[in-house]
Amino acid sequence: MGMSSDSDVPTVTPCAHCREGESLGFDFSMAFQPIVDLRDNSLFAYEALVRTAKGGGAAEVLGRVNEDNRYAFDQACRVKAVELAARLSIPCQVSINFLPNAVYSAATCIRATLEAARRFGFPTNRLIFEITEGEELVDKAHLKSIIAEYRKQGFKTAIDDFGAGYSGLNLLAEFQPDLIKLDMALIRNIDRDPVRDAIVRGILGVCQALSIEVIAEGVETPEELACLRGLGVNLFQGYLFARPGFEQLPPVNWPA
Repeated sequence: MGMSSDSDVPTVTPCAHCREGESLGFDFSMAFQPIVDLRDNSLFAYEALVRTAKGGGAAEVLGRVNEDNRYAFDQACRVKAVELAARLSIPCQVSINFLPNAVYSAATCIRATLEAARRFGFPTNRLIFEITEGEELVDKAHLKSIIAEYRKQGFKTAIDDFGAGYSGLNLLAEFQPDLIKLDMALIRNIDRDPVRDAIVRGILGVCQALSIEVIAEGVETPEELACLRGLGVNLFQGYLFARPGFEQLPPVNWPA
């Protein structure tokens, strides 16, 4: 997807896939949900979550993404997230979801993101890219090349919804991200479920050995939080702390 900019910033040349794909034909925006670090009650990051232009749910937007426009959509999501992050003066990291199968050439497809960060004045070393594990990965070698390029550019990487998708621990055997986000299905009622407790303990042990930080997403109750903290989790995201704020940064409900 090409992107014009101010006179002192060069125009990005789109790759063939973005150039040949159809235009989106629809507008969208972003909501932001905080990820908190309870070691010192600080903001670790905000996740950018796609929404309709009027704040409607992600499903309505994603339902309009198809094989012809997925490259352009993936590029546009990154640029929109960076633009809004800069406008909202987000003081910490920003986490952006991406579709591995919508990246043709990592070095080429990342250019629009880099130029957007430069144009809007957002530091690239504060960007995290979340791999959506629920999307079946056609080519793991291709994914590894994407991760290598992102690290070369100074980005952090994360596996989103870990434990819910196709790859699970096998994906960690192929490459090690900076972060994983435990799927909310593993979190729900973990304080009353010894099976979930055992599974999460195992994942935490693997991540500790590989120096991977763990984020518990979808935390909704004080009991879930207490259990996860007891297991050694420090990074959290969920309604217990804040719901996503449409084009704004919602206040955080810090635990007592």
